[in-house]
Amino acid sequence: MKTDFNKKVSRIVEKDPRYKADAYEFVMLALTRTQKDLSRKGHVSGQELVKGIRRFGMDQFGPLTKTVFNSWGVEKTADFGAIVFNMIDHGLMSKNESDSTEDFNDVYDFNRDLNVFGSDFRIEKKNESKDILS
Repeated sequence: MKTDFNKKVSRIVEKDPRYKADAYEFVMLALTRTQKDLSRKGHVSGQELVKGIRRFGMDQFGPLTKTVFNSWGVEKTADFGAIVFNMIDHGLMSKNESDSTEDFNDVYDFNRDLNVFGSDFRIEKKNESKDILS
């Protein structure tokens, strides 16, 4: 099954090279995690998925989440919608009648929402140096 997934993702990336293959695998993993977090086996909305992607990204990459997403070609939440609908078009995901790419638009802003990817993350360093003058 993993081989079939990889083959389909390779075809998607050939057809739409905006996003790296890693982004597609990450979205599938984030979907599974989001379903688990919501105690659901079935459908999640676009907004629920994008919020789950953010949480899963922070768990995996911490304060580098935005950098990792950007390296995959993802710069806004609408990009996740494009990735999801590319996977739907290739039989890797399914959708309800009411689902659309617009569900993924502007769920949060990668650049404007300061804490969306933990920009308040700080590493505390214990100062162990001694004052030479004392």
